[in-house]
Amino acid sequence: MALGDVGRLLLIAGAVILVIGGVLVLLPRLGVTQVPGSISVSNGSFTFFFPVLFCVVVSVVLTVVINLIVRLRH
Repeated sequence: MALGDVGRLLLIAGAVILVIGGVLVLLPRLGVTQVPGSISVSNGSFTFFFPVLFCVVVSVVLTVVINLIVRLRH
């Protein structure tokens, strides 16, 4: 992999992270504080929150995007 390809890949990864961060910042402003399919456990001053469905959706989207990038490069 050439140095230019690594730079391009880092730029794409940075853009994806920027978009995901923007969505996460805007969701509470739209009234979405917890995603459906989340596990939330509260015990006194301790709260554990794990967004299971969100993780599955992100995994599927990243799998599709990475597969498209790999197929387009060959």
